[in-house]
Amino acid sequence: MTDGTIITLISVGVTIFFMLGVPVFLVIGYWVIGMSFLLSLPLLNVGAALTNVFTDGFALLAMPLFILTGDLINRSGIARRLSDYAYSCLGWLRGGLAMAALGACGLFAAISGSNSATTATIGSMLHPEMVKGGYDERFSAATAAAGGTVGIIIPPSIIFIVYGFLLNLPISDLFVAGIIPGSLMVLAMMSAAFLLSWKNKWGVLIGLSPSRITKTFIGAWLGFFAIGLVLWGIYTGKFSPTEAAGVTVGFCIIVGFICLPLYRLFNLDEDKTVEEKNVWEFFLVKGFSPIELPSITMRSAQITGILAPLIAVSVVMQQILSVLGAQEVIGNFVTGMGGYYAVLFTAMAIVFICGMVLESLPVTIILAPILAPIAHEVGVEPVQFAVIFLVGASIGFITPPYGLNLYVASGVTGVPYFRLLPYTVPYLVALLTTWIIVALVPELSTALLPDR
Repeated sequence: MTDGTIITLISVGVTIFFMLGVPVFLVIGYWVIGMSFLLSLPLLNVGAALTNVFTDGFALLAMPLFILTGDLINRSGIARRLSDYAYSCLGWLRGGLAMAALGACGLFAAISGSNSATTATIGSMLHPEMVKGGYDERFSAATAAAGGTVGIIIPPSIIFIVYGFLLNLPISDLFVAGIIPGSLMVLAMMSAAFLLSWKNKWGVLIGLSPSRITKTFIGAWLGFFAIGLVLWGIYTGKFSPTEAAGVTVGFCIIVGFICLPLYRLFNLDEDKTVEEKNVWEFFLVKGFSPIELPSITMRSAQITGILAPLIAVSVVMQQILSVLGAQEVIGNFVTGMGGYYAVLFTAMAIVFICGMVLESLPVTIILAPILAPIAHEVGVEPVQFAVIFLVGASIGFITPPYGLNLYVASGVTGVPYFRLLPYTVPYLVALLTTWIIVALVPELSTALLPDR
């Protein structure tokens, strides 16, 4: 039996495992171990990858801190204030709560920089509210998963840092370039949520009230301050993204510890409606006590424990694909396509397909150094291609069989993975449409860059 036949059998076998419901970490792990035996690669490599997933990658050190930031913001009540503000602006529309969830994902992404943290926080917070509001639970969970895709596009973004390092591009330029495309992604998903909610008559409408909008805007001031703190620190060079995550964690802990006793001192009630609260009550959030901090940290560790093994085995998978010569084959194939649009759309198709089975970090590590120079040769501006590449990689978070955000959303909402899939289709259509527009209109990525 030839090696090619064995590779095919191994791949088909793990695909069957996935279809039978085996966790994706084990599916990829089985493929990696099988290929390691076939290629006579040491299994020690797999263990080393699992051990060193964070210690050997500086950018990844920010991930557990960003996830912890998300849980702290959620527990302190800051995330609730951001979602209240989004709902006050959009609740008068059919599907307003779903669109508010997506808007909250965009705001939260500007703090966390992580797709999984965005999905976990917004999903755990707004999924119950959406179900109470008459939305289908599968749609609600899929909304959180889809909203999380902007976590790596709206700055700050860990994956933009990795891409900039690999291709020697200014990270600040990449952050600025992601603002408009990330905003368009949110708007496109809001449109999909509106149409689906209108069709199914989901959601309870509220009146458009300038007073409510003003109050909730004031109430979200700590969230906006956290966003400004992260962006100011990174753009001015005061601290790195990893340090920014640490600073934000510290800020959230201080806010939580200070606000809780003040909340109790003034006998405030977080469960009051927006109309029942006085304006001054919006300046404080519920907060949390030092006793709660270990449980909050444990929850963050659990989410990190889901993601870290997936990233580790994906990195090993990338190494095996390199041994098999996949990089050379891809480079020759794309180069042979010829002109500007042929190369661009072929590269996009490759990113999309790989994003279906790999995490965005390995996709970037494998493909960015191959595809970016080829795209540059045919005239694609490097920063624009970076945005195109990473928007495509972000769509992979809700495309099976990998669909990392779908697993996170399933974990925090309790909705089985396969039940989410039909409700991701409208969001996939919206994101793919936005992706094509971003690819065809370079100004969407470059308009905000200096000296453009």
